[in-house]
Amino acid sequence: MTQILIVDDEQRMLDLLELYLTPHGYKVTKVLHGADALEKLKKEPFDLVVLDIMMKGMDGFETCRRLRAFSDVPVLMLTAKDQKEDVIKGLNLGADDYVTKPFDEEILVARIEALLRRNAPSSIKVDGLQWNEERYELSYGNCSIPLTPKEFQLIRLLLKRPNHVYDRNDLLDLVWGVESDTEGRTIDSHIRNIREKIRHSGFPVDEHLKTVWGVGYKWLQK
Repeated sequence: MTQILIVDDEQRMLDLLELYLTPHGYKVTKVLHGADALEKLKKEPFDLVVLDIMMKGMDGFETCRRLRAFSDVPVLMLTAKDQKEDVIKGLNLGADDYVTKPFDEEILVARIEALLRRNAPSSIKVDGLQWNEERYELSYGNCSIPLTPKEFQLIRLLLKRPNHVYDRNDLLDLVWGVESDTEGRTIDSHIRNIREKIRHSGFPVDEHLKTVWGVGYKWLQK
């Protein structure tokens, strides 16, 4: 499930954006302050940030500047300021696109989807293991590793963000969805199967796919 972080100092706008985006299958996290957004981005994986400019305290320009110091997550600036100089300033600070308020719901969703398509990696290579979305394949050298759809999504999350610890609830939300009644032990079973399948390819999976006891899993990149 695609995760979007929305940053706006108006609770009404946060709720409105969540109302627009949730039916399209996006998981939305809402924060009221730029500083809180930076902390969220350091701790959790997001696929896109919708960032308001005119916020109290740390505005959107400064928030964007600071997040670009540690993250390349796509940023869509959403604001009432539509003057040319503001657009240029936002883009120069690292924003990827710009939508002005009041906005049309369909246009906003279309711009978000375009940004996600543009930035979605179709191939990930970590420690010699290759994940390829176009071929729907995980491989090591010349060996193709057969995975179920859920296993394929799980390994993508781990490879996409090496060394990040995902707890079981995060993995359940991201792969099965927030409405799922699937339990944490299902994650354990899928990870066990992934390990076994990758091990058959000759890849030293036990050196990389690590259990963080009492929490979840991570991909240890060496």
